[in-house]
Amino acid sequence: MSQPAIRSLRPNELGGHISTELRINERIRVPEVRLVGPNGETVGIVPTDQALKLAQEADLDLVEVAPMARPPVCKLMDYGKFKYENAQKAREARRNQTNVIIKEMKLRPKIDAHDYETKKGHVVRFLKAGDKVKITIMFRGREQHRPELGFRLLQKLAEDVADLGFVESNPKQDGRNMIMVLGPHKKKAEAKAEVKAAKQEAAAEKAAEQAEERAERTAVQPAATKKAKRANEALDPDIDL
Repeated sequence: MSQPAIRSLRPNELGGHISTELRINERIRVPEVRLVGPNGETVGIVPTDQALKLAQEADLDLVEVAPMARPPVCKLMDYGKFKYENAQKAREARRNQTNVIIKEMKLRPKIDAHDYETKKGHVVRFLKAGDKVKITIMFRGREQHRPELGFRLLQKLAEDVADLGFVESNPKQDGRNMIMVLGPHKKKAEAKAEVKAAKQEAAAEKAAEQAEERAERTAVQPAATKKAKRANEALDPDIDL
């Protein structure tokens, strides 16, 4: 028995790449379009040939902006400029995009004062950097029967850093642990900008101090040279050195 011939499938039948490019000018094959002018004004439904003629007369492109509409919506525009501006906007959006980072800090319910201050210092640093902080209270043994100890500790920590962050997720029991999430008041981008500004200010202050020191050394050196010269002139030339 002969095997049936295997038909080769086209890329679109295989679920291949579908172009997302807008159709423009002669690539628009529908008989009529709903035309929008270059300033956003509605022209109305016109034959595609007429729309192309209007685009040529205005030295613009006919761009299909809503292909699923009936009839498709087309706009008169400078397509090259449109693509450039969209690329610029996308690049700016990527530049301003920030990844949400969640730091974690673990504490024991009976933590001593020194360790608490150390842990709090880390939380302060994370919040200043614009990061969220997941605070985990770890209970062991009989401590599991005293959840109020962990709750009070989390409440105290939230109050101590209230000027930098807020309670994004209230304390909740999770097995042997109690968890709370703190969110920063400032966004990551704002925190980075402040850190950068602080570094620039510190660098400017250091440069000013160095310039002042150089100026002082320059002022002292001629005075010392002049004093030495006067001392040499005061020596008796007949003295055998």
